[in-house]
Amino acid sequence: MSRVEPVVSVLLDPARAATSLVDDVRRGLGAHPRRLPPKWLYDDEGSRLFDEITRLPEYYPTRTERAILTAYADDIVGACDATTVVELGSGTSEKTRLLLDAFARSGRLQRFVPVDVSEGTLREAATALADRYPGLAVEAVVGDFTLHLGRLPRRGRRLIAFLGSTIGNLYLEERRAFLGALGDSLDSGEWLLLGVDLVKDADRLVAAYDDAAGVTEEFVRNAVRVLNRELDADFDADGFSYAPLWDARMERMDLRLRAEMPQRVRIPGADLELDLHVGEELRIEISTKFRLDRIGAELDDAGLAVARTWTDPDDDFAIILARRR
Repeated sequence: MSRVEPVVSVLLDPARAATSLVDDVRRGLGAHPRRLPPKWLYDDEGSRLFDEITRLPEYYPTRTERAILTAYADDIVGACDATTVVELGSGTSEKTRLLLDAFARSGRLQRFVPVDVSEGTLREAATALADRYPGLAVEAVVGDFTLHLGRLPRRGRRLIAFLGSTIGNLYLEERRAFLGALGDSLDSGEWLLLGVDLVKDADRLVAAYDDAAGVTEEFVRNAVRVLNRELDADFDADGFSYAPLWDARMERMDLRLRAEMPQRVRIPGADLELDLHVGEELRIEISTKFRLDRIGAELDDAGLAVARTWTDPDDDFAIILARRR
């Protein structure tokens, strides 16, 4: 079977992306408490750092999800009738290859649509996937899955894969809005494959986000470096300490940067000036942990019925297959 040249569509207009960044910065950093949407972590450097995080000994979610896919990929493929796989926030699509291998064995898969904001990472991954799966149409999309669900390719019966518990990076109201939009974007009978990290001992969770090598800290700190580069801000990135916290009430990790010295920060590209006091925090990313009954209820509210669930032996992580009613 001959190799099919991958196609890369760019939906994330650079001018619009810049406008979106300015809007997010004005809204998030101009308010109290100050926060930034985590999507701005994932420039090319942020994507590289996150890929490194997934290989750290403390960071169990990636290897646990991979183990579930290794054990159950054929079962997942057998439980649905998809011919197109769409992966949101695909990155390098490393774990997803286990799923694609199972689809390849089934002979059903016609196309794969990886979606990511990092064009460089996506182009490299698309080339590697086209080489690995001759005959598979790889139609990569440079886009923001919170904005472009309605513009994704619709050919074939789709399985939308949203792995890595990325859903946990959304605040509750954002998550409900996203799941509603996702449900609306699927046709009746189409599928969602959702990876979710489950609630567990707080010490394990904190360790997973405060690794000994400091990679996660550099990943979170990259957020202010993005603003320095893109908006000519003058944050002193080294003037913050890294503060990963477990929020027991909301059952989520809360990753913050805490000012260790006063900073007057000018952000010319957003026409914004901040006075940060010692101890003031920037909320950069959250990672919600889930209980199966609660996430099942949220999916049901979005018109998605849980069909099957697979977990690891220790119930650390789950992969949920849901179908649009």
